[in-house]
Amino acid sequence: ISVKIKNLLIFLIFTVKRVAFSASLLASGSGIIGPFNTQRPLVFRHVVANIGNAYNPNTGFFIAPVRGAYHFEFYIYGHGHASHPTGAVLVKNGSPVFIAYDHQPSYSVKPSNGVTLLLETGDVVLLNQWENTRIHDSENRHTTFSGHLLFTM
Repeated sequence: ISVKIKNLLIFLIFTVKRVAFSASLLASGSGIIGPFNTQRPLVFRHVVANIGNAYNPNTGFFIAPVRGAYHFEFYIYGHGHASHPTGAVLVKNGSPVFIAYDHQPSYSVKPSNGVTLLLETGDVVLLNQWENTRIHDSENRHTTFSGHLLFTM
């Protein structure tokens, strides 16, 4: 290969954005969030990885830094309750995409879901707690939200 092509390949390898995050709901301790009568953003405060700094642990927003295909996964933990299920919905730019939802009167539930999305630069992805639900997290980090850039477009 010519020197120009080698230099271009090296440039591309080092300039492709690397984006990945993983976080659990509570920064510390144990607790239940909800129920609320409307959907509310979930803010995942215990960040274990935030490569590229696209996830904001103060707002719960993931903002796409580049156009590309991104994959997200979320796991929501809840204790069984007679009148309050456990659920969250992944939202892209204000529109619901996929929900994780489960309800039983006793024992624990752990609804989950995942999705690959084509995002434009500046698109916002977050999780909203579903209305009338309860979500639990503790030092065991049961309730988590993760995402990463698969490839740019």
